[in-house]
Amino acid sequence: MNQLSAISPLVNARDSSYKPVVEMRDLTMQWGAHPVLDGVNLLMKPGERIAVVGPSGAGKSTVLRLLAGLQLPTAGELRLFDEPQPYLRLDQRRPPDVRLVFQNPALLASLTVEENVGFLLNRLGRMPAAQIRDRVMACLDAVGLYEVAAQYPGQLSGGMQKRVSFARALIDDPDRDEATMPLLLYDEPTAGLDPVASTRIEDLIVKTTTVAEGSSVVVSHVHSTIERTAERIVMLYGGRFQWDGTVDDYRTTDNPYVVQFRTGNLRGPMQPAEH
Repeated sequence: MNQLSAISPLVNARDSSYKPVVEMRDLTMQWGAHPVLDGVNLLMKPGERIAVVGPSGAGKSTVLRLLAGLQLPTAGELRLFDEPQPYLRLDQRRPPDVRLVFQNPALLASLTVEENVGFLLNRLGRMPAAQIRDRVMACLDAVGLYEVAAQYPGQLSGGMQKRVSFARALIDDPDRDEATMPLLLYDEPTAGLDPVASTRIEDLIVKTTTVAEGSSVVVSHVHSTIERTAERIVMLYGGRFQWDGTVDDYRTTDNPYVVQFRTGNLRGPMQPAEH
């Protein structure tokens, strides 16, 4: 497997039969004197599930923030759904369909589960209340929380709150073009959960992405989450994608970055920053 290639082994970059969901061209993100991302290239095809891995401080969350339109790159080009993204999400009249599931579920404590999931549709005011409720309840049913619609976030466990945030990610804009495919971003989705709750969330990531007929990018340090939720893994370190391959390749490669990350060995090319 090509260690430095950021083009999916599953995709021929010259194949014009599809429009990439994500395309990064020589993308750079600089904070102070040191670039967090240094001229990276990435191509993601429709329906693909990618995990971005690497040690703390490698820039994984920066990748998500760029994809979510919360930050702009210092240099290079980012294209989503084959459209350039020169503006922040809040400055776009019709932003791309990108849905971010935060590490913290970020639910509104004063609203019920049903109201949290339907918040966007109620705010837009483009659909009758009964139709909104039908959509919300279908999304809650998809994540196994149909029965708790009337409860408040504070009455739910941490794992259940995360599942509510997944149901919220299934809610789409009623004016969205049916032909478009959403991009779902998951930031450390199993952090702080026990193994059983983690397994449920991992299965739900795949299910949510499939139900939404979308593509997904997962950022995680948890090996089971990485291997269960993705079909392709990219290793980020030193501002570059150091390795790119399938899950099976990830388990067996002798790439020193992947081996060190997989085993937790202190010896290897990845060293903690000196403070």
